[in-house]
Amino acid sequence: MKATDVKQLNALALAYMGDAAFELYIREHLLKKGEVRPHLLHHQSTKYVSAKAQAAVIHKLTAEQFFTNEEEAVIRRGRNAKSGTIPKNTDVHTYRYSTAFEALIGYHYLLNQEERMREVILATIMSIEQSLEKGE
Repeated sequence: MKATDVKQLNALALAYMGDAAFELYIREHLLKKGEVRPHLLHHQSTKYVSAKAQAAVIHKLTAEQFFTNEEEAVIRRGRNAKSGTIPKNTDVHTYRYSTAFEALIGYHYLLNQEERMREVILATIMSIEQSLEKGE
């Protein structure tokens, strides 16, 4: 896709793509860690791809000024997107920040900004794993 097309995409479309791209990276990460049993893989992956985990990462990395101004604009678009439905296992605030995270990943993916997308995903994985180690 052209950069102008990606920048004009609806934030929910970016989140749709970002959800898939992030899930793929997490699956690969877990396999590289040695997780191979399907039930365990699914159980472990939910710790990374849950709305709660993604929202927490957005808040943490924003506080650390990790994101560029352009990324913050994409995050705002994702956060403010109105989906019409909210999953029953999370609140609206968490869901919106999770959507913002997924929109950011989708944005980088569709713009072929693989290096920056990997940086964001690596920072996300590190943040989530630190939280898991602390028992949060």
